[in-house]
Amino acid sequence: MPLVFLRQTVSALLSFAETGRPTKCGKRHSWCIDGGYQMLLSMAMYCCFGTDVVSVCLDGSPPAYHWDKAYGTGINSWLIQLEGGGWCNNVTSCLVRKNTHLGSSKRMVKQIPFSGILNNKHLVKVRYCDGSSFTGDVAAVDPVINLHFRGARVWLAVMEDLLNKGMRNAENAVMSGCSAGGLASILHCDSFRALLRLGTKVKCISDAGYFINAKDVSGGQYIQTLFDQLVATHGSAKNETWSSYMTHDTSLCSMTWHVLCHHFGYRGAFHVITLDGVSDVMLQFLSAVVGLGRSISRGMFIDSCFAHCQTEMQQLWFMPGSPLLNKTKIGKAVGDWFYDRNPFQKIDCAYPCNPTCHNRVYDDPHAPHS
Repeated sequence: MPLVFLRQTVSALLSFAETGRPTKCGKRHSWCIDGGYQMLLSMAMYCCFGTDVVSVCLDGSPPAYHWDKAYGTGINSWLIQLEGGGWCNNVTSCLVRKNTHLGSSKRMVKQIPFSGILNNKHLVKVRYCDGSSFTGDVAAVDPVINLHFRGARVWLAVMEDLLNKGMRNAENAVMSGCSAGGLASILHCDSFRALLRLGTKVKCISDAGYFINAKDVSGGQYIQTLFDQLVATHGSAKNETWSSYMTHDTSLCSMTWHVLCHHFGYRGAFHVITLDGVSDVMLQFLSAVVGLGRSISRGMFIDSCFAHCQTEMQQLWFMPGSPLLNKTKIGKAVGDWFYDRNPFQKIDCAYPCNPTCHNRVYDDPHAPHS
């Protein structure tokens, strides 16, 4: 039984002032590769084009995705992985971002390796080039700065192109992502399910994609401020259907806990850059998680590993030596949850209690030098 797919996704159908519907994807630009079955773990890049050229990256280039086609029994199974990579929350940071692979398909590599959640299924990695976790929806473009805030349209353009390439026949479908991609999988999960036919088994996985509205180690509201600015810059609050997920404001950090679709949350409890004050941050995070309740549709694998994005590396997913929680690897936990064998919901002991963790090591600036 394959241990496949998963990752978070949750959102509602998007309503646009204009629609950017893709009509064709293929080799229209020199940086796009058209067609061809690629070897597993080596996926070619496809570019998508909207009919009115509004579904574009920050710099105006077409959105892109990598696709490794399934075969045989996996022909109707799909894993959609949303790339992460932080955010740009104002014009200044977005101007910098548009000149990188996180803001322009012109700067993306043509082929990429794929690791982590693997099996015989269609593997799709949606490239992240909007800086808003695929939520932006601003129709107008200031000719002076020439930035396109169209993340929500990018997501829909790619999804509709995949539907035209066979995903509409999916029997099993998973949307996943890590970090900014994990947040996107939460925000778009319901939309993803709505695009597929009734009877399709649809679930979503989020790896390090829950960003709670908590004070940082200095006492400031960094996440709240960041997402407030992001929403204002990208027009992310425009979509009326998202308002039902918000609590007291329109920032993205208030949306992540109000979801409808089946989803699996996976992250380390110590998803921070510094260990100073980490215990308080951890307690706030765990309090928010416990507040979700114990729905059987929800999976949860919260280890105490000092790491970020653990499902995108095969050695951490389901290999000898992969991290364990309750004597279970993440791949096994996700597989049991996806196939409704066991609604895995476990929280680890306090850091650094787990000897199976692959902790990231940072230099201590206060440590004595030899």
